[in-house]
Amino acid sequence: MLNIDDPAITDNTPAIWRLGFRPFFLGGASVAALYIPLWLMGWFTPQYSLFNSEFWANVVPLWWHPHEMLFGFAMAIVCGFLLTAVQAWTNQPTITGRSLMVTFGCWLIARLMLLLPMDIPLVLPAIFDSLFLGLSALALWRCIYPVKQWRNIGFPLLLVVALVVNLTSYYALYQRDFSLSTQLWQGMIWWVAMIITIVGGRVIPFFTAMRIKQPKPDPISILENTLLFVMGLLFVQAVSHWFPKGVEQVLLAVAGGLHLIRFARWQGHKTLKEPMLWSLHLAYISLPITLLLMAINIDNEYAYRTLLHLFAIGGIAALCLSMISRVSLGHTSRNIYQGPNMTIAFLSIALAAVFRAIMPLLLPEYTQTWLWSAGAFWFIGFGMFVWFYAPILVRPRLDGRPG
Repeated sequence: MLNIDDPAITDNTPAIWRLGFRPFFLGGASVAALYIPLWLMGWFTPQYSLFNSEFWANVVPLWWHPHEMLFGFAMAIVCGFLLTAVQAWTNQPTITGRSLMVTFGCWLIARLMLLLPMDIPLVLPAIFDSLFLGLSALALWRCIYPVKQWRNIGFPLLLVVALVVNLTSYYALYQRDFSLSTQLWQGMIWWVAMIITIVGGRVIPFFTAMRIKQPKPDPISILENTLLFVMGLLFVQAVSHWFPKGVEQVLLAVAGGLHLIRFARWQGHKTLKEPMLWSLHLAYISLPITLLLMAINIDNEYAYRTLLHLFAIGGIAALCLSMISRVSLGHTSRNIYQGPNMTIAFLSIALAAVFRAIMPLLLPEYTQTWLWSAGAFWFIGFGMFVWFYAPILVRPRLDGRPG
């Protein structure tokens, strides 16, 4: 069998291109830190914004913001993680060097094209975004399929689904169909929730059990399978609106309840001394809380859509920040629990979620203040990651091994 970690192999590839987590974590965190302040400036203080009227003439701001948070930021982190983890799952070599450079380059070119202050054909960024997702899916497939590792075969298929949704979102922008694009954004939030359901269900209890030195609770098959099925139905409902609101309310409540049962078995209360652990649990608990609050507010459209940010920030962004902090240390042969202190960063993202999703519902007259506060805490969280981890991500592993 191929030894993908042979320290005797000399790797002349620049460190940043040695494994997928390196460029995608750094790129994803960088656009996260930059895009929210740019978005707030463009929305509330256009006279000081880099986004002039020529820019917004082509890419509508209400489309750009959710698209880039999902396909610019979150998808970069998801692909960076999967392209790294698949090597450990399958013992098959994943993309590095030029192949990784091309895949990341497609992601980056799409981001830059959507920032150009000129009217460009939307088909161009759509092509590069599709290449990024397609190449990532192909790379996963080429590792998983040869070893017939069927439990992970869903990941490349999920990336193909994301590719289709992304293309449809460009079509919605071209048609100025913002009702369709709103459905797609909500669907993609549940798409990421499915990724978190699968991956989080594996790694959070495993990391916790290893650190607190207690047995990992065995997954309950009927709970896990039902949960994935219900989350899939929520994705379908978001993009299609096939079911009446009453059915959607039941789905939200059932999913929230099942996630809470699952979460309670992971012993998160025993991780309070470890930021690298409690940050994972804090991020995950935002998913059932969001689902249940949305079920309660199913008939309040403003609250319903605002609460989506509770999971988007407190769940997706927070889990991304916690995982990339952890993976970046582990895959560069550093001690996960002796790296940069990210406590302030993790708490900042949690506060950003509260200011963005909860405070506007409690005190709507100060909404602009809450949004700026959320943006400031968001910038602190991801800015800290870029500051502390950029030197780690661009340097070789400490032990000299590939990756």
